[in-house]
Amino acid sequence: MKVYYECGPCFLRQAREAMDLSSDDEELKIQLMKEVFLFLAENYNENASSNGTGSKIHKMIKEKTGCYDPYIDEKINGNELALKYLPMVKDLLKKDDSLENYVKIAIIGNLLDFGAFELGTDIEKFIIDSFDKKLAINNTPNLESDLKKHKNLLYLVDNVGEIVFDKLFLKKIKEYDIKITIAVKEKPILNDACMEDALAIGLDDFGEIVSIGTDTVGVVYTEISQKFKEIFDNSDFIISKGLGNYEGLTETNLDGKDVYFLLCAKCSAIAKDLNINLQDMIIIKN
Repeated sequence: MKVYYECGPCFLRQAREAMDLSSDDEELKIQLMKEVFLFLAENYNENASSNGTGSKIHKMIKEKTGCYDPYIDEKINGNELALKYLPMVKDLLKKDDSLENYVKIAIIGNLLDFGAFELGTDIEKFIIDSFDKKLAINNTPNLESDLKKHKNLLYLVDNVGEIVFDKLFLKKIKEYDIKITIAVKEKPILNDACMEDALAIGLDDFGEIVSIGTDTVGVVYTEISQKFKEIFDNSDFIISKGLGNYEGLTETNLDGKDVYFLLCAKCSAIAKDLNINLQDMIIIKN
């Protein structure tokens, strides 16, 4: 996905957040913000990719501060909180175990930023209300057809916390007798899931876990390892979770692939790109 005008202030907001989590050195942060301004001045244009630009800013901050996992506390809290609500979510699915409801739960996992909830937020109500919403774009019937057609699936995960709910969806997918490969980040970036995060909650029970070979926001094809390029290129059936992967894959050649994007439109740029409303939940085939 190319940048929209509102991506600019969003990059600055994310940069400030990452700096505050990485360092208490005010002088360093002033210098870093200057470098972010310069980078955007030179690279922010209508041809820039949104997740590629964001990835470079986060890498810049990690290198300059020496803090390579600034979101570590958010990730720990995210998994703990998601696990707390997992029994409740399982109860919801017992009432109706349709594929569509498992899709919804996977998207609700994306909607919930588990590490960012404020004290007092009624998360249980939030989950139930979201579960009761209709999908704004619902290509679940197409997904079921492709699950019956394909023998192999590449599943691109997104955030820690969210991956706890992904386990439920992956278990449902296994009912279709399909081999699953689960892709995670090589190194920490934002609160995205890495190998250790996926192993900690048992994602390896559902398929082989592989690294994309880098630490980008979503998949940036030019940055992934040669090993993962081979996996990606040879995958004709892909499920992509979250905004970053959507932003990256829409900049990637997907000819001949059946690709499903599961996400919530958490920002106006994504909503514009998909012609949906803010906070809409969707499953859409490329």
